[in-house]
Amino acid sequence: MKVMHIHFGKEGGAERFFVNLVNALHDRGVEQRVLIRPGRSWRGEIEGSAKIHEGVFRRISLSRFFLQWRMSRILREFQPDVIMAWQLRASRFMPSYKNAFRISRLGDYPEHLGYYTNVETLVCITPDIAAKVQDFGWRRGVEVIANFTRATPVEPVRRSEMETPAEAFVVVGMGRFVKRKGFDGLLRAIQKVEGVYLWLLGDGPEREELERLTDTLGIRDRVRFPGWQTNAYGYLAAGDVFAINSSHEPLGNVCFEGWGAGKPTIAARAEGPSWVMTHERDALMVDCGDDEGLADAIRRLRDDPRLREKLSAGGRETLQTRFSERAITDAYLELFAKGAAQR
Repeated sequence: MKVMHIHFGKEGGAERFFVNLVNALHDRGVEQRVLIRPGRSWRGEIEGSAKIHEGVFRRISLSRFFLQWRMSRILREFQPDVIMAWQLRASRFMPSYKNAFRISRLGDYPEHLGYYTNVETLVCITPDIAAKVQDFGWRRGVEVIANFTRATPVEPVRRSEMETPAEAFVVVGMGRFVKRKGFDGLLRAIQKVEGVYLWLLGDGPEREELERLTDTLGIRDRVRFPGWQTNAYGYLAAGDVFAINSSHEPLGNVCFEGWGAGKPTIAARAEGPSWVMTHERDALMVDCGDDEGLADAIRRLRDDPRLREKLSAGGRETLQTRFSERAITDAYLELFAKGAAQR
């Protein structure tokens, strides 16, 4: 099986899963090539699993035509069985190459279907996204295949490196700093829980605003901004609780990271977490935008070690039974084989 991936993303949970899947498919014997943007921080993580081509796709630019010419050469040489586009821009670039099964992975709700002209099957990461594309009138193939994480317990970073007391209770949040991730609400919740520290891993357009809010709330001494971390697992290992406070979260890899690192999770009832997680069994769920409810959940886990262990064990079980690497990789391999057999 030969797979060509087109991925023009930058940094975030979608990129983390891209790395995970490319490496998992390599481990299962799939020959792969990838077309990505230059200068990606995670490039080195896939160098042993795929031949890498780099390029930038812009709709109104001469570079677009050069990139299309390069893609034609790659396809003639590689002759893939499957071409997989990741998200909108890559789907827009999908070639009309009839000798390969052409799929796009949707990690979020599309606003319309105009980007998928050359796509045969949409892979949606939740049933809700699949229903949405069908409501839009999509009549070609639709599959629901979730994410998995390769997060495993690792050696924790030293808390002294984060200027955090060894005995402190630490909440970890991570992701792109945009409004829908709800990091402002997480900061307000931390203010309400005396003595608790927060590590916010990530970066993005809201960083300056989040830093200002940290100062306004008077919690600068308890909040750390270590920036974007390609490998965040050491930070998760050093924390006590993982928090997801998104108002809109289809099914980011972030939903699985805390469980993979063996940490209890608190999550707002956005779309993805509501489908994946069960309140009191593998996570504590709070309403979106409920700062006080989030603070209460943090207090409960700080004060109840047995609850922390129960949720950690529940998270591990959910990963193993519903979202294991083998199950998700099997689903992709079955889809690839089915599509390639129709050529």
